[in-house]
Amino acid sequence: MGTSMASAAPLTLLTGFLGAGKTTLLNHLVRQPGMAGTAVLVNEFGEIGLDHILVDKVEDDSSILLPSGCLCCAVRGDLVRALRDLLPRVQAGEISRVVVETTGLADPAPIVQTLMGDVSVALRYRLDGIVTVVDAVHAAGQLGEYQEAVRQVAMADRIVLTKTDMVADSGALRARLHGLNPGAPIVVADHGKIDPASVLDCGLFDAEGKIGDVRRWLDDAAYAEAGDAPHTAGIHSFCLTFDEPLHWQGVGTCLEMLIGTRGESLLRVKGILNLVGQARPVAIHGVQHVFHEPVLLERWPEGDPRTSRIVFITRDLDRATVEAGLRAFEAAAQAG
Repeated sequence: MGTSMASAAPLTLLTGFLGAGKTTLLNHLVRQPGMAGTAVLVNEFGEIGLDHILVDKVEDDSSILLPSGCLCCAVRGDLVRALRDLLPRVQAGEISRVVVETTGLADPAPIVQTLMGDVSVALRYRLDGIVTVVDAVHAAGQLGEYQEAVRQVAMADRIVLTKTDMVADSGALRARLHGLNPGAPIVVADHGKIDPASVLDCGLFDAEGKIGDVRRWLDDAAYAEAGDAPHTAGIHSFCLTFDEPLHWQGVGTCLEMLIGTRGESLLRVKGILNLVGQARPVAIHGVQHVFHEPVLLERWPEGDPRTSRIVFITRDLDRATVEAGLRAFEAAAQAG
């Protein structure tokens, strides 16, 4: 375990369904002083793409158009190649952050798997956060009809709500979004304008590589309030808490079992662990079949209760099943 994530360049995945306003938001973001040194990778969908025309280049060659197609399948190799091509400029300090805008039809999970699973990319870039743009006018219908829209919301670290000026009341939609993903704060964009700080540095480390706010990253308190009722498309969001230190053998074995047998159901897993024999907290992060190498943080945040908290966002996999498995593997590890 190490803290190599701290020195890697932060990467933000900007997703959201068709017409949600991702490009408008991105246009505003790249003009902000805090976004200096940001490279933008843009994906388009269809034979003729127009999105790239609307995205201003941050600097001479920092806006790169990925080949036409869906970023969740055929173009993943192009994403890896584009990130590799940027490495000399990242290492030279010209580029300090990367934003990847996906097509509106993209499932975020395979993209995150690509970022975590390719060694050359995983060592040099770290997922800072998944930002999902949601159209207040059409979201209700999209969430009811399209699995991709549901997964985009369920996996988000931040949800940006657009076009709120065009609806009388967004309260029901906000409640639905919170039910799908209790841990993701909802930020309202005013005609595409938001404070970059509200959607950047969502991960374990900030732009300077320092430990971020663990509670902000995990937001376990939000799950305690939400409970575990199944939502759209069988999505479950819950946080398991363990007061006593856990054995890595038990946790690790259980996660391996879940990955091997129910990996497709693990939309996202984030956790802070207090492990037996380890004075420092250990962070885990995974998406479906791919988990990042556990990260040993420098210290427990001041005032932290030092309990293990693991957030699960799953599809067709309920809390009782996951919790029973974890407690059984932990009991076996204690007995051994």
